[in-house]
Amino acid sequence: QVQLVESGGGLVQPGESLRLSCAASGFTLLSYPLTWVRQTPGKGFEWVSSIGRTGADIKYADFAEGRFTVSRDNAQNMLYLQMDNIKPEDSAVYYCIRGWIMSDYEGRQFGQGTQVIVSS
Repeated sequence: QVQLVESGGGLVQPGESLRLSCAASGFTLLSYPLTWVRQTPGKGFEWVSSIGRTGADIKYADFAEGRFTVSRDNAQNMLYLQMDNIKPEDSAVYYCIRGWIMSDYEGRQFGQGTQVIVSS
């Protein structure tokens, strides 16, 4: 059974850092690119970052460039998102999904996600 379980979210103040994790099981992580997506009530689903199978190819949304760092550990079946200099607009539920998918998230199945709340 394919599972992706996100964790690491929480309540943080603007300017702080947070590291999100995504634990994968039921498939070989190295076989897939991976993507972080976030969802807010106002903006809906929003692409955050994608990383290639080996980690050599990485792409960020404009809002994430320079502040977020995506990484993966295929041996440990883990995906990470280091979030630095967090802003209030980063408040969202963050999901990890298989594939290099930058749009068209409606109707897709997600895990439980991990919520990030940014508040002073």
